[in-house]
Amino acid sequence: MLKQRIITALILAPAAITAIFYLPINYFAGLLMAIIAIGAWEWARFMGLTKTIQRLAYVIVTTALVAVLWFFLPVGKTWLVIFGIEHEISSILWLSVIWWLFAALLMFSYPKSNGFWSQNKVIIALFGWLTLVPTWLAFMVLRSNNYALDEFQGAQLLMYLFMLVWSADVGAYFVGKSMGKHKLMPNVSPGKTIEGFLGGVACAAVLTVVVGISLQWSIEEFVTALMVTVLITTISVLGDLTESMFKRQAGVKDSGTILPGHGGILDRIDSLTATAPVFALCYVLLA
Repeated sequence: MLKQRIITALILAPAAITAIFYLPINYFAGLLMAIIAIGAWEWARFMGLTKTIQRLAYVIVTTALVAVLWFFLPVGKTWLVIFGIEHEISSILWLSVIWWLFAALLMFSYPKSNGFWSQNKVIIALFGWLTLVPTWLAFMVLRSNNYALDEFQGAQLLMYLFMLVWSADVGAYFVGKSMGKHKLMPNVSPGKTIEGFLGGVACAAVLTVVVGISLQWSIEEFVTALMVTVLITTISVLGDLTESMFKRQAGVKDSGTILPGHGGILDRIDSLTATAPVFALCYVLLA
């Protein structure tokens, strides 16, 4: 399994980096929409939808919601204004943050909380939209930041987010495997440990220090960046655990089988679905 994970990662990582930096903004938006559509197909399993037509219906509605955002919001323009980002975009991102706070409550109280949502397909569908649609929006907010002036500035922001999440995943995996003894959330994901979580945070913090030194940050910038790093890596674990909660309730090990050694698309982007909206807001509020 580790060999499969490494091979798949060696293919996916260069492909993701190439797309982030070199795809024209509208092509990038379209590719991201396709990824969200696959995620919606997999989320339909959490709802107990087994028929192809039912899962397709959920995919179509999810894609339509993303398309509405794409049509009405100024993709490719500068979205930063004096008080943050435009009101409509800000509202959606803050709604996503509220959802993840609520998801944390559900996760910490699992399995006691599952009676609230586990048997209601509409609620699970809503959870899926609150997870997937703001992810597309947050990615586009970051990728298109100051795009008219510098088409690579947003790519660098997005790449930094990816590197934070990847480094935290790698650190958590290897530290957890070698040193993990204390379970983090055994009712949700028995394999995750407190040691692994701390190892992930430490690995991401080292990355931030390296980036800060290379960019010659001030002490204040270092402190701010490290605080954001701890926040983002903690939230990335929340995204991972929340998906684990939905998978456990649905009785499935992986969200899909599209990625050998990794499972489905949701298994790979679960951390990003939680971190992207928060990271976008942090950049706007703290930059």
